[in-house]
Amino acid sequence: MNWFRRLLGIQTDEDTQPKPRLSRDAPGPEPQRDPGGQWSPPPDEEDDETLQTRPLAPPREFKNTRQVLRVGQLTHTGQVRNTNQDACMTFVAVSDVTNSPPPIGVFIVADGMGGHHDGEMASTIAVQTLTSRMLRDVVVPHLDGHEQDLDQKTIPEALEDAMAAANKAVRQRIADGGTTATCAVVRGDLAFIGHVGDSRAYLISDEVIEPITRDHSLVRRLQELGQLTAEEAEVHPQRNVLYRALGQDESLEIDTVTR
Repeated sequence: MNWFRRLLGIQTDEDTQPKPRLSRDAPGPEPQRDPGGQWSPPPDEEDDETLQTRPLAPPREFKNTRQVLRVGQLTHTGQVRNTNQDACMTFVAVSDVTNSPPPIGVFIVADGMGGHHDGEMASTIAVQTLTSRMLRDVVVPHLDGHEQDLDQKTIPEALEDAMAAANKAVRQRIADGGTTATCAVVRGDLAFIGHVGDSRAYLISDEVIEPITRDHSLVRRLQELGQLTAEEAEVHPQRNVLYRALGQDESLEIDTVTR
């Protein structure tokens, strides 16, 4: 068994060892009553120095040299609509037990498509499905001591599978629903990102703010074809039109990025 199951209390060594059976008739020391009517332990136990509490060991100084993930999350209704169609989730697991794996975090954001039915429900379903799949396929194996099996190939595959499941869930539950979705897994010093739509992921440093995902929008595609400038895209009447999102088609192409 591994440290993760011990930590969660799923199983311990005591659970696998037979426990001794105690007889109800087993003899034991009888307490004695002094003349004043008070109970006191037998004299042989009272005088035994081996039963005294051992002195505590001197305190040890622990220094945490492990990587720390600092996270935050916020959604906002915006200035156009009356409902908030965003959904997000952050999950971070950090352990300081012996031989523990490096910290791992899962971060998801989805933005329901306002022009479609139940955009807020679509984003919620997407986040719930992505969370369930990523915890099952990535986080639990990582914490369960199998992090060596999670490399730059399998995590993107897990992201693609989770996105496909989220796409199917949105299509099944909301006939005309749609949502963007961006999911990042941070493990050690690497970030693995799965993306569809135009909810961007950025890499921010002291020198630059760099977008590391590509918008699946009409105006972005026109820019890539040289038919539209960035300035024109900002005021284009179809700037919010997406050609790729969860819930739109049965088959879905997912972008994956590793940084």
